[in-house]
Amino acid sequence: MSILIDRNTRLLVQGITGRDGAFHTQQMVAYGTNVVGGVTPGKGGGEVHGVPVFDSVAEAVEATKANATVIYVPAPFAADAIHEAANAGVGLIVCITEGLPVRDTLAAYHKVLGLRGEKNPLGRPRLVGPNCPGLISPGQSKVGILPGHICAPGPVGVVSKSGTLTYEVVKQLTDHGLGQTTCLGIGGDPVIGTDFIDALTLFEADGRTEGIVLMGEIGGNAEEQAAQFIRRHVTKPVVAFVAGQTAPPGKRMGHAGAIISGGTGTAAEKMAAFEAAGVPVARIPSEIPGLVEELLRRRRARRANGLAKAASRSSSKATARSAARPASKSNRKLAARSAKRSNATSSGANRGRSAARNGSARRGAAKPVARAGSRAATRGRLAAASSRGGRKK
Repeated sequence: MSILIDRNTRLLVQGITGRDGAFHTQQMVAYGTNVVGGVTPGKGGGEVHGVPVFDSVAEAVEATKANATVIYVPAPFAADAIHEAANAGVGLIVCITEGLPVRDTLAAYHKVLGLRGEKNPLGRPRLVGPNCPGLISPGQSKVGILPGHICAPGPVGVVSKSGTLTYEVVKQLTDHGLGQTTCLGIGGDPVIGTDFIDALTLFEADGRTEGIVLMGEIGGNAEEQAAQFIRRHVTKPVVAFVAGQTAPPGKRMGHAGAIISGGTGTAAEKMAAFEAAGVPVARIPSEIPGLVEELLRRRRARRANGLAKAASRSSSKATARSAARPASKSNRKLAARSAKRSNATSSGANRGRSAARNGSARRGAAKPVARAGSRAATRGRLAAASSRGGRKK
């Protein structure tokens, strides 16, 4: 399993005929992503690396049944590309382009959110970015600019504001035998379509993800909000890292949102928020794999103990129920037949004993009668003999 993309992803490339669009289309196709079409207005009917080109997203969706799109359109037109994809019914919109004006991004964000619904965090459409590296579900699909050769399938979900920091940590995880379900770069602009809380919600709901790596940076309060969300809603182990620990206040560090302003948004504040929520914080990226390994080991041990205890309780309950449960219908029939046979045998035996006693009684009563008859006959014969003797005299 994975989040947002998998083998069923059918991808469009908006801006496919440009330099970046054409190059990364080739990379995505080589990785195995099902790129079904590209869009460049006015260049429909052509092909780029074997991928057909259409004049509009609506036309491409109708012809290819695409369910995701990646945008390599220049910044002045990128927000319009997001609106076009949303209007065409594309479920996942990934905007790689950087340099979008905040106002343009805000309008696109509310457009997508309005179609999805505010109370549907797992629904579609969803916007990822802008100014992000995209995402990859190793061995299944790649959407964006992440290098596929450093990733491997496994149980760890990765979410990061920084693209290059994502690559570094993913490579270290893979080298330690810790593969990934999905690696998601959400971007570092002040307004983005998918934030840490969205990503945590998706990973928490994913049955394959066992642990999560979250990489934030200075500026804003997204990390503090994520820490509170983890404390209340996330049951899976999380390891955090915050970039910009040595950044001076007031100086923007790379991303538009990576700036400490008004004394807030410092790395120390964010790290303290994670630690208060029970989330281990790596001081340097190379510490992340060790922390993940330890948390996964503990989680699997607890799960194994829990399963063993549950099995023991289930066995005990089953034994108790078996002892207390009345006999089944078939068992009751067998018991009734056995009782009937037993009763029949007992009755026969009783009748036999009664008959024997009655026979004995009759024989006992017949013997005195026979003896009395015999004596009477004897007396009769004697009397007769006596009479005959008297007559002789």
